[in-house]
Amino acid sequence: MKNRWDQLRWGSAQAGISLSLASSGWLLSGLTPSPLVNSLLPALTTLPALLPLKRRAGAFCWIVCSALALLIVCSPVASAVQTQLLVVAVLMAGLIIALGQDMSQLPLQLQLLRAPQLKFPQLRRASEIGALLGFCLTGLIRPGVHQFMPAALLLLPLLPLACRRQPSLVQNLSLPRFNREAALQGLLFGGFFGLLPLWVRSISEGNCLNFGMVLAAYGLGRTLLNNKIPALHSSWHLYGLLGALLGLGQLLPGWMTTVLFLPIGTLAAATDLQLVTTLMPNDPAQGWQILQRSGSIGGLAGVLLMGGLAQWLGLPLSLGLQLVLFVIAPLLMRTIR
Repeated sequence: MKNRWDQLRWGSAQAGISLSLASSGWLLSGLTPSPLVNSLLPALTTLPALLPLKRRAGAFCWIVCSALALLIVCSPVASAVQTQLLVVAVLMAGLIIALGQDMSQLPLQLQLLRAPQLKFPQLRRASEIGALLGFCLTGLIRPGVHQFMPAALLLLPLLPLACRRQPSLVQNLSLPRFNREAALQGLLFGGFFGLLPLWVRSISEGNCLNFGMVLAAYGLGRTLLNNKIPALHSSWHLYGLLGALLGLGQLLPGWMTTVLFLPIGTLAAATDLQLVTTLMPNDPAQGWQILQRSGSIGGLAGVLLMGGLAQWLGLPLSLGLQLVLFVIAPLLMRTIR
């Protein structure tokens, strides 16, 4: 029963984080149409991966505080504040959430995994389902203060664990090593998803429900993989199909594009699992940490690059370049089979 509770509160926290970040991205796209400014939010949320931060579970409290700060930002009182100040507030809240997540994730995972019957794949599964729940809530809940209130509530079950004294096994944790292939993969996905809220709002003329359903379809596709690489596991096939599906989505009606994000999520999860299996076949927890840190470093470069190009060339042309990068990805990631 305790293991079930640990999985539940871990998944609940991931739902709160994904709801906070996705809702922040949608809020920012409504405050400013600038691709470069919109790319700053995903850039800031990947920035902590570059910093030699000390890992500690207590940093999770920062995430809760940031969700509460976003509640204040979206309150009627804040409506009289200048748009530029609101933009800065959303960006800073996103940065603090990312700092708290980067510093606290591994210590909290190690504390939960002290339970003899709780395994890392179960936590991964809870993470995927929690993120999916957060994406669904992003689309189903009215934008603004109504989104950040449940986000803060979803974070609370994990808060007591973060406030405990850390055992020796989670003290003095070193940073995961850098991996080039994981960074390149982060560049690909970071560049595309960093501008997704603005793309849905401006190019597809969608609303928050459309944005949330796209994310939910992607999250559902990731959960369907169930930690197994599909039979079609060649890197050329995986990345080629990703590029083809993303390109096809530009030619189809909106609801069909949303459906396409189901296989896109499955293929994206397959590329992640392929990398982790290659990096650390006997220690998946560390493998995922390497992927997360190196992928975040690449994602930072990707969102700034694509944000700058979109500001200069426009969103449609920058998206075309993004699709080309997906197709040629195996050439750049030569060490992956």
